[in-house]
Amino acid sequence: MATQVVMPKLSPTMEEGQLARWLKKEGDKVAMGEPLAEVDTDKATMEMQALSNGVLRKILIKEGESAPLGQPIAIIGEPDEDISELLKSVGEAKPAKAEAAPEKLPEADAAPTVEATPEAQPKTAAAPAVDGDGREPQTTTAATGRILISPIAARMAAEAGIDFKSIQGSGPGGRIIKKDIESVMSRKSDRSGAKPSLRPLPRPSAPDAVYGPSAYRDEPASEMRRTIARRLVTSLGPVPHFFLTSEIDMERAAEMRGSINEIYPDLKLSINDVIIKVAAVALIQHPQVNASFQDKVIRFYEHADIGVAVATENGLITPVIRAAELKSLIDIATEVRELSDRARARKLKPEEYTGATFSISNLGMFGIEEFTAIINPPEGAILAVGAMQPKPVVRDGEIVARQTMRVTMSCDHRVIDGATGAKFLQTFKQIMENPLYLFVG
Repeated sequence: MATQVVMPKLSPTMEEGQLARWLKKEGDKVAMGEPLAEVDTDKATMEMQALSNGVLRKILIKEGESAPLGQPIAIIGEPDEDISELLKSVGEAKPAKAEAAPEKLPEADAAPTVEATPEAQPKTAAAPAVDGDGREPQTTTAATGRILISPIAARMAAEAGIDFKSIQGSGPGGRIIKKDIESVMSRKSDRSGAKPSLRPLPRPSAPDAVYGPSAYRDEPASEMRRTIARRLVTSLGPVPHFFLTSEIDMERAAEMRGSINEIYPDLKLSINDVIIKVAAVALIQHPQVNASFQDKVIRFYEHADIGVAVATENGLITPVIRAAELKSLIDIATEVRELSDRARARKLKPEEYTGATFSISNLGMFGIEEFTAIINPPEGAILAVGAMQPKPVVRDGEIVARQTMRVTMSCDHRVIDGATGAKFLQTFKQIMENPLYLFVG
């Protein structure tokens, strides 16, 4: 008997999914428990398994399209079974129009193609002609006068100042994809010593040139970006934030990090790894900060599960270091690298990025001196970390240069009072300035 395949709930916070890739095509046999498709959730790309045996008779949504939880996305049945009534019940009484069938793109470039004119003014691509298999003909840019480039590749090229009109794309039909831009960027870095260069501003072709409204392109928001948008609306508005900032002398922490990396050169311990450990230790000493507001109760956590903000191509995700107060710096550094790599590859499991009790967001590597971060509910606080840099300070009556760092903690006032947050930052500052505290007691 034919059955509907519906969009499953693949993560705790998932409300809808985007079909990244079908692993089976219509007419293929499928077995219960066999991977059927890859779905982009709000945080990761996950496999969806078949829940029945049979043949994949009909695909109802295409790669790149989204569907809410529970919506039918395919039909599995016997090869010769009549599924017309089932199609009618899901509003699919006739086959989808051929021109709506998107061409499958490799890896992260599986998104609508941007067509750029020779004058490099991008616009949304018109629906291409398709052959009998529902795929675009392998048309080259030379034959059509158009430049085919994926949205991700176009954005990367614009940010890097790359003229993509001269690039030969390696994607289907000569499409320029992400790896083509990365290859050009790699060659530019080799020639320039990996130092960024500034592009000259474009000049009008004639002194009296007049420009109309700028051309633009619309890119579909990823599930991760849409989830971030929804969650931030439920944070900064409803959650009463207040902010506490402290400046920390980082000389001893920097010396300790350097010494550890000399002993373990492959570890590549970062200052952020030290911050995670110190924050976890401070949280255990100040349980009021390691807490969350739960409507009628305040929930206090026994361990410091630290969410570490990681920037990915699709948005921000916070892998969690569980019970960080119990782990060594070596363990934390190793775990952060492994989780960060899988976060960027969208391979994290839901339990690896949910349930943090406190979060850390570090923009110091971008030269940001100080900023405020938005709390990730239901957590009670988040620590925003700025750049570590030399600064003149007074020591023993003399002005000397010292490595300093500014941190700002965003607090949920329903859980944390001003004095409570200040005492936590005092402890955090004390340990950061004297990191040997981590090795005693």
